[in-house]
Amino acid sequence: MPTPLTPRVMGRLRLASQGLLAGGFPGIADAVRWMTAMQAQDLGMAFWAVGKRVPGVAASDVRAALDAGTVVRSWPMRGTLHLLAPEDLRWILGITSGRLAMAVASRHRELAITSDDISHCRDIAYKTAEVLKTGEGAAGATREQLFTAFEEAGQPTTSQRGIHILGTLCREGWLVQGPMAASGGKAGVQQLFVPFEDWIPESRDLGREEGIAELLFRYFRGHGPATIKDFAWWSQVPLTEARAALAVVRDRLVELQFRGASYWLSPEAAAMLDDGVPGSRSLLALPGFDEYLLGYQDRSLVLAPEYAERVVPGNNGVFKRIIVSGGEVVGTWARSGSGKNAGVVPEPFAGELGPAAERAFQAQGRAYLKFMAS
Repeated sequence: MPTPLTPRVMGRLRLASQGLLAGGFPGIADAVRWMTAMQAQDLGMAFWAVGKRVPGVAASDVRAALDAGTVVRSWPMRGTLHLLAPEDLRWILGITSGRLAMAVASRHRELAITSDDISHCRDIAYKTAEVLKTGEGAAGATREQLFTAFEEAGQPTTSQRGIHILGTLCREGWLVQGPMAASGGKAGVQQLFVPFEDWIPESRDLGREEGIAELLFRYFRGHGPATIKDFAWWSQVPLTEARAALAVVRDRLVELQFRGASYWLSPEAAAMLDDGVPGSRSLLALPGFDEYLLGYQDRSLVLAPEYAERVVPGNNGVFKRIIVSGGEVVGTWARSGSGKNAGVVPEPFAGELGPAAERAFQAQGRAYLKFMAS
């Protein structure tokens, strides 16, 4: 008999779709490409999100992928940083940038940012990136270096004006975040902003309708089971266009009816319902902002509404690290201490973790500390 659908089963199907069960993905670029776009405003948490999906890698490997350009980081949707495959960024921006521009238009008027200002700052950014180029490295500049150059050219950067200009230059496909900037001879925590065409010389070319259909299919393949409203929120594609795209690709997906709503997922994930969905005893220590929770408009399937405040205190948009047991978010966790005294502390929603769950969590914590230190 097929496995009966419950919130935990739906959650485990999502774990499987996202590569968080069994073997994960063979490489960093494979994981990012499969997920299509992975939340990455907190770079350390984004590293761990990739690490949880690619067994055996370290934070330094994810950093190296950014340095090599096999993975890129930009603002493709919702005005938020994500990791993407380089060939995907331009066509996704072609779908999302118009709506993002409308969303920030009033703020740009408040900040006195005009189209001429954006063109002026683009030219300044190109010149600054080239001047700062050293040896055989990429032509690029840090955010602080660009802000200094903007100010010297009469373009104020205070009151968030600078970051809005920089975000627009990236959204319009003139700049992209490239390799990690060096700091005192070591790898730093910032990325250089580089000319888009220099860093991503080859991009896929998809029209709007074709692109939305691909984006929707890949979202359901990598995030399913999910609803059309989840996709529309995640991508900021209008529901009318999202529904039209679903009509194009629905024969490549499986529909599940659960609690009066249609959920879509890949046939491979749906097939697990026939043999038993794995992960019933799994326990994962996932990063803050992980797609497993953040990547949906309705998160109540895996996170009880009464505990939502524990994950996003004050609904301030800052997601804490989460503990996921058998497909359900059962708590948060934090890092404690530093150096040799570093550790992890569970913060379960109800009571304490049982002995087996505590052992599993501490094993996850040790893996996290090793990953981040390597």
